[in-house]
Amino acid sequence: MDAIDRKIINRLQQNARVSLKELAKECYISPPTISARIRHMEKSGVIKNYYTLIDPKKAGYHIKAFINVKVEPADKAAFYTYIRDVPNVLECNCISGEFSMLIKVIFESTELLDSFINSLQKFGKTNTQIVFSTPVDVRGIHLSE
Repeated sequence: MDAIDRKIINRLQQNARVSLKELAKECYISPPTISARIRHMEKSGVIKNYYTLIDPKKAGYHIKAFINVKVEPADKAAFYTYIRDVPNVLECNCISGEFSMLIKVIFESTELLDSFINSLQKFGKTNTQIVFSTPVDVRGIHLSE
């Protein structure tokens, strides 16, 4: 990746719908060259996906929480199968420390969150933190140009 690729990625992270023409103008190269560079970064896995970031509260999801789960190594395969199918799970990370998993979730209510936590407890001990506010929201990684 060179400085132009990093500039393209930074701009796409700000607005994935930016036009090729606008990107070309900003990078001082032609739209077909921009398109080829983007395709190359997609094929190489640098660009994994494009998505629309919504406001969860406006969509009815008022509860965001982080849940730690202590999953035994022998249970990880079953846990991974289960957790991948839960649409309220935004992220699941295997971590170090007392707990082995850290899960970021959103729910419409505390009752639904409680029900989900109860279902997780078959995999091990849980610890939950409910988010009150988010001073830094989801953002991309700024690459030095």
